[in-house]
Amino acid sequence: MNSKSRTWIMAECALMIALSTVLSMVKIFEFPQGGSITAVSMVPVALVALRHGTKWGLTSAFVFSLLQMLMGFVPPPANDILLFVLVVLLDYVLAFTVLGLSRVMGWPLRKYKAASAGMGVLVVCLLRYLCSFLSGILVWYPYAPEGVPVWLYSLSYNGAYMIPEAILSCVAAVLIFAALDKMFPGSRPLSSKTGKSR
Repeated sequence: MNSKSRTWIMAECALMIALSTVLSMVKIFEFPQGGSITAVSMVPVALVALRHGTKWGLTSAFVFSLLQMLMGFVPPPANDILLFVLVVLLDYVLAFTVLGLSRVMGWPLRKYKAASAGMGVLVVCLLRYLCSFLSGILVWYPYAPEGVPVWLYSLSYNGAYMIPEAILSCVAAVLIFAALDKMFPGSRPLSSKTGKSR
C-alpha cells in the first residue's frame, strides 16, 4: 500500500470515528442505569473493518472505545480497583473494540456484500452485548431487583437496548452496502481472497 492510499484510509477512519461519536450522542432511548439505543452509532466504525480490513477496523474501534469512555465514563457501584478495571474493559474497551471484527464475522457470506456486512455488524453487536452481559453479572449486580437472578437481570436489562441496537445496525449496514453495490456494480467483494486485512 502506498503512502497516498494509507493517508486516504486514515482520513476515512478518522471520519468514521467522528461520525460514530456524533451518532452515539443521538439517543433514541436512554436507560436509567446506563445503556441506550442510539442512531446506529456502531455502524460507521464497523464499516471501516468491512471496507479496509481487521487491522484498520480494530484500531478505529479501539479509538472509538476510548472516546466513549472519555465522554461518559460510569464508575462502578463500589469503590474497588478490580471493578473499575472490569468496567473499563467490559463496558468500554472490549465492548467497542469488537466492532473492528465485523469483516471477520461477515466472512462466510463474503460473496454477497450486503449480506456479509449485515452478518458482520450483527455478530459484533452481539459480542458487545456479551460484554455488557458479563459486566452486568460481575459489576452491576447490586442493581438486580431482589429475588431476580443476577444473570437474568443482566440478560434482560442489557438486551433491552442492545438487541434493538443490533437489529437497527444490521439493517443499516445491509442498506448501505446494497446501495453501494447498486451505485458501483461489479466492484470487488468486501474481503480479499485471502481474507486478511490490507
